[in-house]
Amino acid sequence: MNPVLVNVMRGEAVESTHCGAVAILDADGALVASLGDIERPIFPRSAVKVLQALPLVASGAADRLGLSDDELALACASHNGEARHAQTAATMLAKAGLDATALECGTHWPYLDTASRALAAQGREPSALNNNCSGKHAGFLCLACALHGGVGLQQYVSGYVKPEHPVMREVTAALQATTGYDLVSAPRGTDGCSIPTYAVPLRHLAHAFARVGTGVGLSDGHARAARRLRAAVAKAPFMVAGTGRFDTRVMERLGERVFCKVGAEGVFCAALPDRGLGVAIKIDDGNNSRACEVVMAAVIEAFVALDDAQTSFMRTLSELQLSNWNGIAVGQLAAAPVLRSLAQ
Repeated sequence: MNPVLVNVMRGEAVESTHCGAVAILDADGALVASLGDIERPIFPRSAVKVLQALPLVASGAADRLGLSDDELALACASHNGEARHAQTAATMLAKAGLDATALECGTHWPYLDTASRALAAQGREPSALNNNCSGKHAGFLCLACALHGGVGLQQYVSGYVKPEHPVMREVTAALQATTGYDLVSAPRGTDGCSIPTYAVPLRHLAHAFARVGTGVGLSDGHARAARRLRAAVAKAPFMVAGTGRFDTRVMERLGERVFCKVGAEGVFCAALPDRGLGVAIKIDDGNNSRACEVVMAAVIEAFVALDDAQTSFMRTLSELQLSNWNGIAVGQLAAAPVLRSLAQ
């Protein structure tokens, strides 16, 4: 059984707990620290979007289309669906000679309430551009421009989410190359945005992110792509998530020292380039905002050199104050002692 990583406190008593596993590896694949079962394959979901974006840059498509830092950051994003996110995705598609009708990620209302209310107040419905994965999918469609090599782009991109499509074959090959895990025999499912998702152990995911942070063990093309994507995200962290979100807030504060990306069902991955480390987290009960963010914050505190102000900021995320609707403090989400001892 995996250990308790996060305690939910009401007053001074533990009301609930969240168990999970953490893997921290260096770029050579050496295990630096771990808790729980890091060998069980898990679906990484959106936590691996930077790995899926590597072919966009390595193929030359990003240069050919003149993609900006905002656009490259959005290709790695699970965004709020705010106006700036949707417009950036639309601009990417326009550069590829496509529009929102080419997106196969589906449509949902923006994650951010104020963005949803703004659309509704205008009498508008959301489009696929508001989908949290629209940037990743716009990146896939830009990659398609580099792959199809002839006329009939609209026909070529149809069904790009299917495992056998050339776009998904490139994306899957990048995931296998970075993780070093055999995806042919791995359990496969369908992600929320309709692309294939493969179950990979935390050990391999952490190793992949150490490679992304250092370039060690990657092909020259993937290493260059990883550097460019990390730099773009550091310059445009809003695009990766948005207003109030953990990933955006942390990378605004810490810049290129941390690349972190949350995924559904309690998955979180990060590259810590200054330390040459990769991190992969899975919360057993699939909890995201209540648990895996607390774990990631505690790991960053333990393994990244922080000044006093940065330490104080990260502590507000690893010991998160809970308040009721009257604004009265009622408890705390706190990293468990076993997690605090991880770096010792």
